[in-house]
Amino acid sequence: MILGSTRRSAPPVSFRDALLRGLAPDGGLYLPTSWPSVPSDVISSWRGLPIGEIAVRVLTHLVGEEFDRTAFADLVRDAFDFPAPTVPLDDGVSVLELFHGPTLAFKDFGARFLARIFGYLLDERGDHATILVATSGDTGSAVAQGFFGVPRVQVVVLYPGGKVSRFQEAQMATLGGNIRALRVPGTFDDCQRLVKRAFLDDSLAGLHLSSANSINIGRLLPQTVYYFASWLAVGGIDAGDVVFSVPSGNLGNLTAGVIAQRLGLPVGRFVAACNTNDVLPEYLTTGAYRARPATPTLSNAMDVGDPSNFPRLAQVHGEALAALRANILGVSVSEDDTRRTIGETYRTRRYVLDPHGAVGVAAAVRVQKETGERRPIIALATAHPAKFADVLREELGFEPPLPEPWRDWASRPVKAHDLPDVSYATFRAYLLQ
Repeated sequence: MILGSTRRSAPPVSFRDALLRGLAPDGGLYLPTSWPSVPSDVISSWRGLPIGEIAVRVLTHLVGEEFDRTAFADLVRDAFDFPAPTVPLDDGVSVLELFHGPTLAFKDFGARFLARIFGYLLDERGDHATILVATSGDTGSAVAQGFFGVPRVQVVVLYPGGKVSRFQEAQMATLGGNIRALRVPGTFDDCQRLVKRAFLDDSLAGLHLSSANSINIGRLLPQTVYYFASWLAVGGIDAGDVVFSVPSGNLGNLTAGVIAQRLGLPVGRFVAACNTNDVLPEYLTTGAYRARPATPTLSNAMDVGDPSNFPRLAQVHGEALAALRANILGVSVSEDDTRRTIGETYRTRRYVLDPHGAVGVAAAVRVQKETGERRPIIALATAHPAKFADVLREELGFEPPLPEPWRDWASRPVKAHDLPDVSYATFRAYLLQ
């Protein structure tokens, strides 16, 4: 696979090189220059396979030619060793549960794949790397857990102090070892700005910086897999086109779905389900992209005011606003509607949603009512509800139990370093220590 920069002023590279670099040297994001389509009958033939085997087929089709086939398949199976069931909810809406991995969030899929491929390539080259990752919640947890103990890799996770849940902080800031957690006195956008600037700083070349956000194409491509798995789960070719309602913040998950569509997955359209940070819905309505400071919400992993994957999403659609509007319907869900959806879904279906999944379901139901959509709609549930115990206690009167491995999280000591300010000079000095 050949990949080019979204800014179109950097030379094309292989998947291997794009993964290790993270960001293109011109500051753009790597994106495949062509889409190797998979016929729908071939996709349908995968029905009944576990997600690990679907992942082997999808990712081998994309980038397998750059690796030893047997070793690559083993790495992929190891990364995708937990399920992603699609659960019928009500009236044509299903929920794709993406929270059965080690950190109970959808980002486990991409982070585990990326960590394994990173380790493989660095060992092959006898090299080392420093991973920088900015997070608004679940990305940092997944990357920290995925890369913990991986030889030749140091990880620095930047997260906004006081703007992630205590449980999310425990998942990324209690490990130590090769994982350094950096608490930033600002917003996710401040964290992302510091990381992006560091990637373009030639004086840090000796650190061999790379990314594990959805900035990195190696994080993004494996996220296409569960779209294939869910389409197969609702009936495959017999179901025809489906609609995916995707909780959207930094737009990596949505972009992965569109990539799956470009590869041949029969998706009718997407719903970009946003909270009150509605940069994309506003753009689809007005045609004006307006970055702004993020507003804190219950669905904090989506609190992004300048989504970094927007250039990819635009380029996949040929930079054409009309094409984006035809394929993606933007919906902004209020805090009241998020809470209402959590409560109503439990009362009527005895199904517990986290705030992010609630945004996806609320948007799906609204689209059905306002557009008459009758195709199956699959809403992505991106995090385990127990990660948001305070919200669930308020809305439902109880806290969903955490899986056994995490029940002692509150007693684990946090090992975060506090950055005194959000200046790049301070951050650079920290990296060079």
